[in-house]
Amino acid sequence: MSARILVVDDEPANVRLLEAKLQSEYFDVCTSEGGKEAIETAHSEHPDLILLDVMMPGIDGFETCRRLKSDPVTRHIPVIMVTALDQREDRIKGLEAGADDFLTKPVDDLTLFARVRSLLRLKVVLDELRHREESGVASGVIPQLGDEEPENSKVVIVTGDIRVGERYLVAMPDYVTPRLETDPVAGIEAVSKGADLLMVDLTSPGFDGLRICARVRSEPETRQLPILAIVHPEDTASAIKALDIGVNDVVHRPVDPGELNARVQTQVRRKRYADKIRERLDESMELAVTDSLTGLHNRRYIGSRLRKAVDSTNNGGAPVSILIADIDHFKHINDEYGHDVGDQILKTFASRLTTGLRALDLAARYGGEEFLIVMPGAGMAEACIAGERLRARIADQPFSWDGGDPIPVTVSVGLAQVTSGESVESVLKRADAALYKAKHAGRNQVGASDSAAA
Repeated sequence: MSARILVVDDEPANVRLLEAKLQSEYFDVCTSEGGKEAIETAHSEHPDLILLDVMMPGIDGFETCRRLKSDPVTRHIPVIMVTALDQREDRIKGLEAGADDFLTKPVDDLTLFARVRSLLRLKVVLDELRHREESGVASGVIPQLGDEEPENSKVVIVTGDIRVGERYLVAMPDYVTPRLETDPVAGIEAVSKGADLLMVDLTSPGFDGLRICARVRSEPETRQLPILAIVHPEDTASAIKALDIGVNDVVHRPVDPGELNARVQTQVRRKRYADKIRERLDESMELAVTDSLTGLHNRRYIGSRLRKAVDSTNNGGAPVSILIADIDHFKHINDEYGHDVGDQILKTFASRLTTGLRALDLAARYGGEEFLIVMPGAGMAEACIAGERLRARIADQPFSWDGGDPIPVTVSVGLAQVTSGESVESVLKRADAALYKAKHAGRNQVGASDSAAA
């Protein structure tokens, strides 16, 4: 995986060393010698990841990281702090400033590249989600997503030592509901039911923690779940292997409660952010295919589904029939009772329409008071029954409204079955002609098309 990486260090020798290492792995590298320059370069070069030295004159690494993470333009760029400092307070300070990871000089090459690739994989996923969200915001389909606190988060901890696990429980943030499991099978079952983070103690002798991580990462329902692995500091091989198979972060034993708290918070916040974007994208997709008034599909969506159904029939698939239903004298209803009442009638009509359809039928608001129903697998006989059932359901029960006596409403329906080799435009034209025939015959009727147009 290639990417652009920004190296920030006030020592030219350190910059050249990291630049050479990264370029040998085919990364594109840009450099800065101080915090202020790094912020400017991040804006102009849009790096995929930043390697940031802590000890710099002027704006140090902690403040630089805080500024990067508070800026909407750069806040989603992963930051790895690289420093000679290895004190507990420094690591926690860096994580609380928004750093995604913290490496101590001299940096082991294998560890560096494992961390870099792990964060880059995550950024690719988040960038795609953010791009789709930004498109939805720009088009006005969904509102801008704001920051949210990760309240009521669930963390599953899997360790073979219950006493060690209890120490992990104490280190959890206040908003976390932790669950401790000493059985790996129970741990996997727990996260499959819903969790915001999985912690796996790779130092437990009773089971293979890496296998648990791989299993969770391979299952569709837990593939996006963040995983935090706990390893011995001298066990570099396990840490690198964990990152390679998709673990999001690694913590060394003995685990510092403050550092664990900060790392858990980072992972949970990121998970909640990604979940919120996915939720917004699902909402925007629903809005894109739904009529806002009636809750039915809209014209664009039903048109695409009708085209697929017609293509299937033309390729030897099951029959398809369509119904076009038009509320009779709807303009008169709007003129006499007002558009608010007209909207109430449209919503009630849509509700009655859907209650009489099969599970595989598709209904849409096709125009103002016009509705289209696509019936896959239905011939003309089934379509006629469905059309008459709809006509009777509308005519037999007047429509209630807030201001007076119920309003009698009727509907006219036109039917057509797709014939071999017929186009979408042709079958719609025939159904519309059948609807016109029903209207012309006095309304409150069902008209059927006999055959395809020449």
